[in-house]
Amino acid sequence: MFKRLVWAAALLLAAWCPAHALSPEQARAIAAGDTDSRLAALAEASAQADAGLPRLVQALLDDAVKLTPTQVLIVQPDGQAVDASSGVTAALPADAEDVINNNRLRSALQAAQAALQLLAPDLTQRRLALKSLLGEALSPAQAPLIDKAWAQETDPAQKAELAELRAALQLSDPAPELRRAAISTLAQSDRAQVRSLLQERLDPSAESVPELRSALRRAIADIEDRLAWGERLGVLFTGLSLGSILLLVALGLAITYGLMGVINMAHGELMMIGAYATYVVQNLFRQLAPAAFDHYLWLAVPASFLTAALVGAVLERTVIRWLYGRPLETLLATWGISLVLMQSVRSLFGAQNVPVENPAWLSGGVAVASNLTLPFNRIAIIVFAVLVLAGVALLMAKTRLGLFVRGVTQNRRMAACVGIPTARIDTYAFALGAGLAGLAGCALSQVGNVGPDLGQTYIVDSFMVVVLGGVGQLAGTVVAALGLGVINKVLEGLAGAVLAKIMVLVFIVIFIQKRPQGLFAMTGRSAEGH
Repeated sequence: MFKRLVWAAALLLAAWCPAHALSPEQARAIAAGDTDSRLAALAEASAQADAGLPRLVQALLDDAVKLTPTQVLIVQPDGQAVDASSGVTAALPADAEDVINNNRLRSALQAAQAALQLLAPDLTQRRLALKSLLGEALSPAQAPLIDKAWAQETDPAQKAELAELRAALQLSDPAPELRRAAISTLAQSDRAQVRSLLQERLDPSAESVPELRSALRRAIADIEDRLAWGERLGVLFTGLSLGSILLLVALGLAITYGLMGVINMAHGELMMIGAYATYVVQNLFRQLAPAAFDHYLWLAVPASFLTAALVGAVLERTVIRWLYGRPLETLLATWGISLVLMQSVRSLFGAQNVPVENPAWLSGGVAVASNLTLPFNRIAIIVFAVLVLAGVALLMAKTRLGLFVRGVTQNRRMAACVGIPTARIDTYAFALGAGLAGLAGCALSQVGNVGPDLGQTYIVDSFMVVVLGGVGQLAGTVVAALGLGVINKVLEGLAGAVLAKIMVLVFIVIFIQKRPQGLFAMTGRSAEGH
């Protein structure tokens, strides 16, 4: 590792000096001979800032260098050879020998390449170079070289990381004042690598001054505090992400169970149908319009809603309509339907999970801390859940269909007396709840596996959300979904996933015993109707 850093330092020094052409003798010394002599030649060429060195280093890493008795040749991708020192095209003899690089040489070459790129014009290359050097056990001898790179850097984030690297170099400086200043600088960091570096220095053999060891402990504690905040924010975001998924799943149940009184055990399978509809749309885009693949979700969202809503409408017209007011029968019937739907999917798509790929714009994430990256797909699900919730609230409160649904669920006989087609409204309402389950399945396809058992993972949690929030209460559904999501993730970190589930279930049972109407109780005629 130390030799690797020496080559990196030499190459950084080369950037300050006038460039010289790589001589044939230097090229051969770097490519041929024993390991120690090649490493020494690499360091010498770096110090002279030979212009052909970056090309030769890259070729050596690519195993694209061959030797003849008089030349060192770089074999290009098209099969043509060029002289490593002059860059002139040359004939490639059939008996040219391959250059073999052992692990020690490769490490030095990689360090050389990173150091060369640290002063490259392209910011992306400089960032990659710095990333490969950060956290290394550097020597104070490299400090002037890093100072030069830091002085030339124009990007603020890159400059800040270079400042950390400078401080890391000074941690082993003989001067206690410089070590103290380095500790003070690194104490402002929020990176786990810096914490590990400081912890290594706590050993008395590494830092002999008790006062500085105390400063190291304080710096480590400061960094751990910042890392802890990143972890807390990560738990909160993960909980909100889970809560948004539970909200999407439970919104449909808030209609079919909360408003209509139907215990729909097939709700999870309707969600599964939405996920498989997304899978089908994805495959159609991949086959028929591969150039537009990144836009398949814009069609998959309505497709998943309509497919699940259609299945829900068929179920309501053929089975559910005969079971209103008989909750036990609806539970048994829909449980049987769920088994039929799962087996149908197994017959059509197979028993194994199917792959659903994120579009490019949902891949990756945004880094808000060194130990916290928010994935774009989960951010999108949170936004999607908010939009779906707003749509459902507007539909139920501001549209004619929403008025009819509320009227039928509150007083079916009175609604029929004023001319509302109650049977048709039942179908519309059940189809709406099923469609919302399909939307939940579309969202889940972007963060998890899609398989026949997908719905079984969330059906119990979604029922708990509806019951805890209050039957028929959208506001209660929102609060319960987000609350359970966050509580689940907090408890998972403390007690593990299984115990967290048990603790949440026990809490809900006790809560319902004390408050059977849930968080938000119905009032007025709505309560009387139920």
